[in-house]
Amino acid sequence: MAKFHINIIEMNSLELKIPPVALVIIVAASMWGVSRLTPSWSFDFQGATWLATGIGFIGCCIAALGVWEFGRAGTTVDPRVPDQSEKLVVSGVYRFSRNPMYLGFLLILCAWGLKLNSPLSLLLLPIFVLYMNRFQIIPEERWMMNKFGESYDKYKSQVRRWI
Repeated sequence: MAKFHINIIEMNSLELKIPPVALVIIVAASMWGVSRLTPSWSFDFQGATWLATGIGFIGCCIAALGVWEFGRAGTTVDPRVPDQSEKLVVSGVYRFSRNPMYLGFLLILCAWGLKLNSPLSLLLLPIFVLYMNRFQIIPEERWMMNKFGESYDKYKSQVRRWI
């Protein structure tokens, strides 16, 4: 009987490799593909476009506020190079979420799924969250714990990862 074996070194090599914006594009394209492959699995309810627009707008605002706070602090927004972060940003939208940019991306993808009228495409959202947690957020958190120590630990205990 063959054993299922995940090579940890191979898994770790995926950490911080795919820029989150690129992942959003990949997931959005996959959602579109799912919606086209399963047209009979659709929902079309009155107000879906308005709901999608509202959720998308909120997502854009949350992500933009995250970028703005990083800019105000004078630190990098490029999550692939956390070693270039100079300051621990805990103000503004970061008082409510440790990852508002990623939360904004998730809301934008949710809005996209609603716009596509595709409930099956929404099943890709947990995959986005799992991937982001494992290959983006956890490596960032490890790095921030090493760089900011007790300050980051305190922040982490006070503010949730997503919401």
